Amino acid sequence: MSGFLDEVQERYPDYYCRPVPPFGASEARFLIVGLAPGMHGANRTGRPFTGDHAGILLYQMLHKYGFGSRDQSEAVNDGLELIDCRITNAVKCLPPDNKPVGAEINTCNAFLANELELLPKSSVVMALGGIAHRAIIKARGLRQADYKFGHAALHDLGDFEVLDSYHCSRYNTNTGRLTEAMFDDIFAKARVLLDK
Repeated sequence: MSGFLDEVQERYPDYYCRPVPPFGASEARFLIVGLAPGMHGANRTGRPFTGDHAGILLYQMLHKYGFGSRDQSEAVNDGLELIDCRITNAVKCLPPDNKPVGAEINTCNAFLANELELLPKSSVVMALGGIAHRAIIKARGLRQADYKFGHAALHDLGDFEVLDSYHCSRYNTNTGRLTEAMFDDIFAKARVLLDK
């Protein structure tokens, strides 16, 4: 993997090109798990969902529901703060062709397991897409067959609940698989769960 990132760094010397750390407070009760850093997004900026299309809708919703101080994320030094929220990815580094393989997901799973272990009780974890969902289930040592991914599905994992959503990628939003209204409904549900 480092060979691939080295090649990207050569082509784009100003890019971050390292494992992208989580963004937000470590004691947050709302954890959003994405897939992996995007080539010209998090891989460029060093912050999850920052600088690419997938972050536009995400940060608008975070702001609307009181989880973000601003409705857009432009750079690590833009002053944006997350409120009771943290964002991470199932895979920490940019994967070749923006498509992580099993080995990358497995390698990074220990990091995700640690983040889930540190969550306060009664937290909500939003899984953006099936890969993120499966990485969460794997990180908790649970059987995949017992927790099927489905948009708007809610899974009780004991210490926290997992709320599934289609990923807010350009492909999903352009094709209508995930509409703004659908994503809004997911965030409304998350807000209710956290406020109960």
